[in-house]
Amino acid sequence: MRSDMIKKGLERTPHRALLKGTGVPQSQMDKPFIGVATSFTDLIPGHVGMRDLERFIEKGVHSGGGYAFFFGIPGVCDGMAMGHKGMHYSLPTRELIADMVESVAEAHRLDGLVLLTNCDKITPGMLMAAARLNIPCIVVTAGPMMSGRGQSGRKFSFVSDTFEAMARYKAGVISDKELQVCEDNACPGMGSCQGLFTANTMAILTETMGMSLPRCGTALAVSALKRRIAFASGEKIVELVHNDIKPRDIMTRAAFENAIRVDLALGGSSNTVLHLLAIAREAGVELPLELFDSLGKDTPQLASMNPAGEHFMEDLDIAGGVSGVLKQLGGKIKDTQTLFGLTTHQLAESIQNVDDGVIHSLDNPIKKEGGIAILSGNIAPLGAVVKQSGVSAPMMQFAGTARCFDAEELAMAAIMEGRIKSGDVVVIRYEGPKGGPGMREMLAPTAAIMGMGLGDSVALITDGRFSGGTRGPCIGHISPEAAEGGPIALVEDGDTIILDIPARRLELKVDDATLAARRAKWQAPQPKIKTGWLARYAKVVTSAHTGAVTTAE
Repeated sequence: MRSDMIKKGLERTPHRALLKGTGVPQSQMDKPFIGVATSFTDLIPGHVGMRDLERFIEKGVHSGGGYAFFFGIPGVCDGMAMGHKGMHYSLPTRELIADMVESVAEAHRLDGLVLLTNCDKITPGMLMAAARLNIPCIVVTAGPMMSGRGQSGRKFSFVSDTFEAMARYKAGVISDKELQVCEDNACPGMGSCQGLFTANTMAILTETMGMSLPRCGTALAVSALKRRIAFASGEKIVELVHNDIKPRDIMTRAAFENAIRVDLALGGSSNTVLHLLAIAREAGVELPLELFDSLGKDTPQLASMNPAGEHFMEDLDIAGGVSGVLKQLGGKIKDTQTLFGLTTHQLAESIQNVDDGVIHSLDNPIKKEGGIAILSGNIAPLGAVVKQSGVSAPMMQFAGTARCFDAEELAMAAIMEGRIKSGDVVVIRYEGPKGGPGMREMLAPTAAIMGMGLGDSVALITDGRFSGGTRGPCIGHISPEAAEGGPIALVEDGDTIILDIPARRLELKVDDATLAARRAKWQAPQPKIKTGWLARYAKVVTSAHTGAVTTAE
């Protein structure tokens, strides 16, 4: 075992003394040492229930014949970081999390890891570490939140009943009291936000790839089932160590393709493009950006999930969960191995009945194409991403007038002050991985556009990214970004921008000579943040089309 390097032999007497100083009995020295990387924090609803899950993981590890050691991993709540300086830190924490898990596991020669996670950048950061370390690992996602409940059976959710409600209040659509009701009911307790936002999408994709146990991706945070999954995961990691089953045995190219198809079928978060690219890189799997689009054209959308649709995570779980989606996708899913021991096809076959009112069949899809599309054109030569499952039919093709803003706050002020009108294309730039730095999410302006009633008449494009809660004609991840001199930096107020999602095009209707003249005048901006971690991050982060990863070059 790896841990023998810190507990076997005469020369490890000091190491054993330190282990005994933590309380490890001599009788436990021959057992596998299992690290439990926990992102518990009082700051995030999705993580406040982890103390309970930690107990059940520990019970499982000891029941399975291992010895558990807990260590902490930081978490940022994207909702609370939204709309201010804090959002600069969200995506960069993904890299920190991967580095921290790697550092602790390598320094202490842990035999295996249980990765207890839940929210947006924490789950992909954990998976990146698992792929990089390639020691036995299993992921436990802490589960989604219940929907809020109101009178007459109304269900409340975080995004539509906070961010969009704020804009509806500003527009005079709802009253003070109605806004307060939304605020009080949108987040009724622990768990990740109720719809198919980034946290829940990544939990589902983790299960799809076989890195967590069945139902882990959809079982509610408050459920006894989640406790049982935590216990079973603790037992399973000891088995994985004994059988030497590693993440790269599970996270193959076929597993990533399955994850993409499930994401497309459910209409999940566009952030998964960034995260799957980054995880695949760590796993040594080639995953080109174009694959998302080619699979998207061959994968119909089978579910109508909040925020763009009607169903919540609790509905998806009852309808059949991830295995139900695999069953409905049928032959489009490749047969791959999972940590659970069953293959994806066996898991699909284990489901007797799927609620096809929630997870539709292939012959009765919600839409003919998957939820994510990759666009390109002279604004985005290296690609851009749109969550087309959240775009209404009238906005799938759109021509509008550019309104340019060099920061999210400037655009948000213009929207809330009523300066954005029907027919505009809001351009938010210098918010990419380098320019932000940190590639901030634009949930506040996109939700404000929807809340102001402009969702069918205004588009938004950015070199930043969007929350999984975003809906509407919002195109992000534009590459190259403005800070690197990408064409989005050359757009001017009054330019015409053409959006054609069916044709996968995003075009600026300005001739090449004019663009060349503008480029000759363009100067790279000064960094927005010049000190600390983010200044270092901006120097080494890559473009969105490669996953916005940090490199040593």
